Amino acid sequence: MSDTNGNLVLIADDDRAIRMVLDRALSGAGYTVRVTDNGRTLWRWIEAGDGDVVITDVRMPDVDGLDLVPQIRQLRPELKVIVMSAQSTLLTAVKAIERGAYEYVPKPFDLDELLRVLERAVSARAPSEVCDEPGEDEKLPLIGRSQAMQDIYRTVARLMTSDLTVMIAGESGTGKELVARALHDFGRRRKGPFVAINMAAIPRDLVEADLFGHEKGSFTGAHAAGIGRFQQAQNGTLFLDEIGDMPIEAQTRLLRVLQEGEYTTVGGRNLLKADVRIISASHRDLGQLVSEGRFREDLFYRLNVVPMKLPPLRDRKEDIADLSRHFLAKAQEMGAPPKTLTVDALMVLEAYDWPGNVRELENMMQRVAALHTDTIINAEALEQEIRMQNPISPVGEIPTTLSDSVDRHIALLFNSLRGSLPSPGLHGRILQEVERPLLERTLRAVKGNQVKAADILGLNRNTLRKKIRELDIEIMKAWKE
Repeated sequence: MSDTNGNLVLIADDDRAIRMVLDRALSGAGYTVRVTDNGRTLWRWIEAGDGDVVITDVRMPDVDGLDLVPQIRQLRPELKVIVMSAQSTLLTAVKAIERGAYEYVPKPFDLDELLRVLERAVSARAPSEVCDEPGEDEKLPLIGRSQAMQDIYRTVARLMTSDLTVMIAGESGTGKELVARALHDFGRRRKGPFVAINMAAIPRDLVEADLFGHEKGSFTGAHAAGIGRFQQAQNGTLFLDEIGDMPIEAQTRLLRVLQEGEYTTVGGRNLLKADVRIISASHRDLGQLVSEGRFREDLFYRLNVVPMKLPPLRDRKEDIADLSRHFLAKAQEMGAPPKTLTVDALMVLEAYDWPGNVRELENMMQRVAALHTDTIINAEALEQEIRMQNPISPVGEIPTTLSDSVDRHIALLFNSLRGSLPSPGLHGRILQEVERPLLERTLRAVKGNQVKAADILGLNRNTLRKKIRELDIEIMKAWKE
């Protein structure tokens, strides 16, 4: 780490344990640290001209940390603000950056990563750029609190003030178009059109005409001139899905547009300006296609300025409960009767590998909502759904013990790193992944009664309350009914 020169870091968080951890870690790293549990004291320090960097929680007893950020920027634009939050959603990350935060860090945070963010904040000089804020009624486009999704949220938030070209990789059904739309909806071009085109769905000989438009008589069947997707997306975003299926000829024309910012229609001569942001996606390995000569290397590097990798659902199973509830609520909005999943039913969903990813889960929840007569959906019903949907890899492959499940999860983690080693702190992260669902399931089973839950878990009541707070477990009203 670079020399901190004793920079003063102001920390505001109502969690005493977090204040202690940050105080010790930052002091040990050479920073001067001042901590408080409320926003009033933090603001008094800032008004007095104290502090080189601020680290603030979103939820505090007297103020919303997000509301403080624009006030700090107005009073002291040079002061960098790092926002922490257990509300680990895309909207929280976007709001933090939009309001002028230097960085957003989800809880629970990795201490080494936070120190790296702090070092960058100390070194930074220019204040962050701020976009017009979207309406409060924006619906959340992406669902999930897993670490993998937190990385996606932060990338989307960082790209709000940029028109950089983005390449989204991921298996089919992981939500690549949703991420592309989020990049558009929270970006500089949000007032312009969002146009999506799937390369695999267009006949190869019509790709160029579809993209760039055509003149009357330019090819057989062209009885009238037609505008292309580039023209439709002018001043907005063009999403090129399954870019790996684009023919080489069209790749050449696309490269020219990216290089020169202009193009001609098929059969046309007049140059047209292309004021379009390009986001592309593929479930195929484009690097492999390049090595096979089926995708232009120069185009690959033009498109891959900012790479994003979407995780398969089997690698973010902690998001399945939230996703399932979201899809059931969505089905209800479309006229299906309300449905609720039992704890055992959620365990079945989390044990399945989801080869079709989020799309497969959404389809299953739609069927369950529309076709099952029972209001409460149990494990047996979902096991039957999985067998009908995938008879080759049915529920029989579900691990039979907790040890098997944990071993499978850890094996997937190490395999996903492709020979690299996990970042430090793996033991704590794995324990937390086990501890949170254990506490949540127990609390659900006793309808939120913390006294009964503590007895079942063999924990002191104060210890249980502390863990509920640290893990940001919300006692749902539905559990008590």
